Amino acid sequence: MNDNTRPGPATGVGSLPGTDAREAAKTATGTFEDFPFLPELPARGPGADMIGRGAGLLVELYAHVEPSGWRLGDRPGRDTRRARSWLGEDLDALEEFTQGYEGPLKVQAVGPWTLAAALELKNGEAVLSDPGACRDLAASLTEGLRVHLEEVRRRVPGAWLVLQLDEPSLTAVLRGQVKTASGYRTHRAVDRQLAEATLREVLGVHGDGPAVVHSCAPDVPFALLRRAGATGVSFDFSLLTERDDEAIGEAVEGGTRLFAGVVPSTDGRLSDPAGSVMGVRTLWRRLGLSPGLLAEAVTVTPSCGLAGASPEYARRALAQCVRAARSLADNPE
Repeated sequence: MNDNTRPGPATGVGSLPGTDAREAAKTATGTFEDFPFLPELPARGPGADMIGRGAGLLVELYAHVEPSGWRLGDRPGRDTRRARSWLGEDLDALEEFTQGYEGPLKVQAVGPWTLAAALELKNGEAVLSDPGACRDLAASLTEGLRVHLEEVRRRVPGAWLVLQLDEPSLTAVLRGQVKTASGYRTHRAVDRQLAEATLREVLGVHGDGPAVVHSCAPDVPFALLRRAGATGVSFDFSLLTERDDEAIGEAVEGGTRLFAGVVPSTDGRLSDPAGSVMGVRTLWRRLGLSPGLLAEAVTVTPSCGLAGASPEYARRALAQCVRAARSLADNPE
């Protein structure tokens, strides 16, 4: 894998504040010259949010907005069209700011289990409540992602795509913690082998290309994600505990790239760049890993999406990721 086809040292998670697609693309490509990403702007409203964007990608399944959230329906309506239109705007802006670009480019989409936990069937219950509907949803998402990735390749022909699936609800799905529509009960826990097989199916749409799974929830199931075919795992570094040490050590030694979310995703004071990655160095020493592996194995990111930050802080946080990654590479000890 040459330097042009390896995830870069720093990138964003996905969402940014504001509603201006051109401004977002300019920030994402200008800050991360060697690993830009396709930004998402949830502040635009339903259809630009993670679930609505995912619903817009589906093939032969359609969803619309109800007061309780996104619900599957029989035909494409205004909400689906709006989601697709905004994605088109984002792709236009990305294409404009990546003229002549060659190198890794990250695109994000909601994963099948978070989508199944959030999307409603016609009866108002989550898709998660119906195993057949979960299968259909995963197949529809896989096909939609295939079309989406082809479109990004067409628009940015020099890019080597990195697919990121956002799965913030995966841990809750595996533990049976997703509430039913009434709020009084929870849906049954999904079998881990089924969860893994479904993720493998969706990640497989990217063939041999690198695929990352992102979750900024606690207790990210590192081993399950690796078995499902994830070549990278993106997580909020501050939520790690020593219980995660073994899984992380095995992941690094198995060649899995860590997308370490070390820069806070909401407004606050930023430490110096070396301070941002101090925890990563400490973890490395605790695991007895070679310092020389750090730059090879870690991409620095914010702890989660930046949709809730001010535009000014978001720009500073992204720039901090670049500087922190440089600090890690220059001083791995």
